[in-house]
Amino acid sequence: MTPHNLYEIFRLYVLQALHEVIPDLPKEIAERVELFPTKEVAHGDMATNAALIVAKILKRSPQALAQELSQRLNHIKLIEKAEAAGPGFVNLTLSPLVFQQLISIILESKENYGDSLIGKNKPVNVEYVSANPTGPMHVGHCRGAVVGDVLANLMEKAGYQVTKEYYINDAGAQVVSLTWASYWRYLNALGQKCSAEEFNKRFIEFIPSGLQYQGDYLIPVGEALVKKYDDQLLEPNNFKPKLAWFDKVKALVLSYMIELIKSDLDALGVHHDHFVSEQSIVDSGVAEEALKILDENGLVYTGVLQPPKGKIVEDWEERPQTLFKSTDFGDDVDRPLRKSDGNATYFANDLGYHYDKMRRGAKVLIDIWGADHGGYIPRMKAAIAALDHDHCTTFEVILCQIVRVVRQGKVVKMSKRAGNFVTLRDLIDEVGKDAVRFTMLTRKADAQMNFDLEQVVAQTRDNHIFYVQYAHARCRSVLRAAVEQFGEKLLSQTQLIHANLSCLTSDEELALLRRLAQWPRTVESAALAREPHRIAYYLIELASDFHTLWNAGRDNMTLRFIQEDDKVSTLARLALVEVTSIIIRSAMKILGIKAVEEMR
Repeated sequence: MTPHNLYEIFRLYVLQALHEVIPDLPKEIAERVELFPTKEVAHGDMATNAALIVAKILKRSPQALAQELSQRLNHIKLIEKAEAAGPGFVNLTLSPLVFQQLISIILESKENYGDSLIGKNKPVNVEYVSANPTGPMHVGHCRGAVVGDVLANLMEKAGYQVTKEYYINDAGAQVVSLTWASYWRYLNALGQKCSAEEFNKRFIEFIPSGLQYQGDYLIPVGEALVKKYDDQLLEPNNFKPKLAWFDKVKALVLSYMIELIKSDLDALGVHHDHFVSEQSIVDSGVAEEALKILDENGLVYTGVLQPPKGKIVEDWEERPQTLFKSTDFGDDVDRPLRKSDGNATYFANDLGYHYDKMRRGAKVLIDIWGADHGGYIPRMKAAIAALDHDHCTTFEVILCQIVRVVRQGKVVKMSKRAGNFVTLRDLIDEVGKDAVRFTMLTRKADAQMNFDLEQVVAQTRDNHIFYVQYAHARCRSVLRAAVEQFGEKLLSQTQLIHANLSCLTSDEELALLRRLAQWPRTVESAALAREPHRIAYYLIELASDFHTLWNAGRDNMTLRFIQEDDKVSTLARLALVEVTSIIIRSAMKILGIKAVEEMR
């Protein structure tokens, strides 16, 4: 529970009333009782589902029980009105004093207001992006990067012990293809100009599928190889397929690509705690250790899988393979751990990597994947369930749908270096880091979205990041104007905390206060649901409430923040403005965005 979370505080009042009706109310039933904001102010400040939850146990009418609860709750001093509504809800209208007193609490807590203990310091590993190190980051990686980064920030605020992690897929066939493409660029950098077609013919024995990575971003890799090795990597004229150069080229290109990825992520404001290499998982023996555990538990066998009807499975072979009994744990087919040549499958290495996370103490594993990886979830859940003998590890996957970059309603291709996709750096260069991060959270992760290049830079209400930043800038503008008029002493912490807040009674002021009171609940509910977009939604609503109050002051002078002849109401309203700016900054910090002081 978050300290000063009004929804939790009044939930305790509701539970107290429930226990008066049902002294032996089961704990598991009580835990299902919720308080949530009403959709309309006319229905009060909060509503509870308590009567609906308990009515079945008592075999009573939910409406009648809601009436009884309302009568008991009406005796509580801070509740102005409790009334039954609908099929069994109870709506609560609180005393304005409840919200007014919140201002001093926020002023004292500052950006720590909303910090929660619900995570109980549980170790959480959030793995996100984990793009193959074969090219620049593109817009498809961007959404997962933002969702994962903000979710990790959110869970830290909710009291979890979070590790941000990136998994480098550097042990598969794609890295082999990348190495050959880099060697082609090396030959070109040495002056041995040859087209991709010519290179493919020369080395067709080794790369029958041809060069997969022909983007210009590998030209600097070829130049770097020449600078480091000169012509030492050339094959002899009578070409013997020893490929003595391969490991050197692979090491250099992987180092280059990982630094390129880190640079792109840095431009987006994303910084991981750990980068874990797939090859290191293999070389350290962790993957083999995980497979040994499965084998010792009778979960590994040699067999031939039947081809699934109506489906194409990449790792299916009509030959004896080493298989994992994933169907014992809810999967629809057993999964290969080794190919017929004895080499480990990608799944086997991935299984080892997740086992490594568990060995390092993570109790909650959260992976952020692209929507096209949805079919991979059952096998990984099965693997973790098989390895988790104590049943103390939770595995969760958040799928991110595709993002289309559009201009004037048409899909655009902005990349010159990378070929046929929009790079992350292109997007950041065009609209800025903050606009990219905020916009990626204006839809739920599993919903497809269009990234409108014109809308995200427009100075209109439809541009959410502008609308929110403008609210914070307005707050700071009001406070600067007050300092100029009354001096800094009026805006000291002591003065604001002890302001007489009883004058904050207008509908617009109370609406803003109600929204501020929702912040701790928003943090907890968003963290528990693993839905970081709720923070962006909250900010948009908070900005709207503040702009509404600002505009009310234009129409009604008595609602203006600064009243030259009334320092009492001025100080109260300045305190309200200050706490609004605090909550905006706190939420923006979770989003990885810096709140601006002024708009130009």
